[in-house]
Amino acid sequence: MKELIEKYLRYLSIERNASEHTITSYNNDLNQLLRFASAELEADASSLDINRIDRLTIRLWLGALSEDGMTKTTIARKVASLRSFFKYCFKRGHIQKNPAHLLIVPKKEKRLPKTVLLEDIQRMMDLSEGDEPTIVQDRAILELFYSTGIRLSELTDINIRDIDLQNQQLIVRGKGNKERIVPLGKPAVTACSRHLKTRKELPGYSDNSHDINALFIAPRGGRINHRKIQRIIRNYILRVSEITQKSPHILRHSFATHMLDAGADIRLIKEFLGHTNLSSTQVYTHTSVEHLKKVYTKAHPRAEL
Repeated sequence: MKELIEKYLRYLSIERNASEHTITSYNNDLNQLLRFASAELEADASSLDINRIDRLTIRLWLGALSEDGMTKTTIARKVASLRSFFKYCFKRGHIQKNPAHLLIVPKKEKRLPKTVLLEDIQRMMDLSEGDEPTIVQDRAILELFYSTGIRLSELTDINIRDIDLQNQQLIVRGKGNKERIVPLGKPAVTACSRHLKTRKELPGYSDNSHDINALFIAPRGGRINHRKIQRIIRNYILRVSEITQKSPHILRHSFATHMLDAGADIRLIKEFLGHTNLSSTQVYTHTSVEHLKKVYTKAHPRAEL
């Protein structure tokens, strides 16, 4: 099974053009199942025959994940990984039966996206004022996230040639390597312009780096990675907001929600976010409705009579 997982991951990378994040997630999910199945079937993980894994084994694994407190959303993602993998193996004749066929996906918990208040966004930007190259880069990262609503993986993939300051726009490579063009706000343009002027002064910058064209540079050199970005965002949000989640995705949520609150068409926001289906974007309408209720309660003379 281990060799089939490796073949499948190469298939995702080469034929499906899946993102690095997707490949890493699927790799973790499938190897997690492999470890569980090996223990359950008392077999060596390196030589376990995939045909020994049946539907009951998978259900036992999913049950164990649930008992360990894993959320339904995460389990649903793992089920999707399994279904895709076993479908691949069945179509190529590696297994006689597909144990993941018709596997029930747990219903995802409906949670409203968390957002950072507009005034806290401004406070965060104020904290990133400064002339030191690292601070200048931080400001450009913050402004790009909030100005465009792009994903973490999309931000780390940005190259210098992708940003057009003159026309105030950015080329973004999203899921499936699909490209889209998003506009940039003036603060983001200013922040990126300053960053480009001081980029070569960053501690990790090197003319010999294979990531010489990367817009954002890691402290130890090369393209900045996901974890460094996450630490940067967490540090700034922690200083301005009491929101429990402090990830880059919160700025994406804030972008979409604030746009909706200001009257932007949800179909346009769908294009900004790079969503394939409008249903993925509609979650933000619930947050916007909550905002409208608060405004109504505060402003309407008969709201609470």
